[in-house]
Amino acid sequence: MFIPKLTLRNYNDKVGTVLVNMKAMNQVIGLGMPIHQQIN
Repeated sequence: MFIPKLTLRNYNDKVGTVLVNMKAMNQVIGLGMPIHQQIN
């Protein structure tokens, strides 16, 4: 199983990439979540 690790070489680039991927994943997860509205 391949698990990518952050190394000190290009650390800032890798951290930026991880943050971009997390933001994209959160958006995709958010699209699948239903919006609950109270009906009176």
